[in-house]
Amino acid sequence: MAVLKVIEVLANSDKSWEDATRKAVKHASKSVKNIRSVYVNEQNATVDDDGEVKEFRVNVKITFEVK
Repeated sequence: MAVLKVIEVLANSDKSWEDATRKAVKHASKSVKNIRSVYVNEQNATVDDDGEVKEFRVNVKITFEVK
């Protein structure tokens, strides 16, 4: 039996939601080991005055095994 823990991480990117998700996992992996999965809980974006998407944001849940 494995013991798993879930943390919530917020991240952003000027490229895409996928890039923001990758950044969240990469940042979390600096201090958390044994990451098993990531669940994108929420996505949103900011828009500039010209109607262009300025920033992609994600709220992810990262699951890792506690050893």
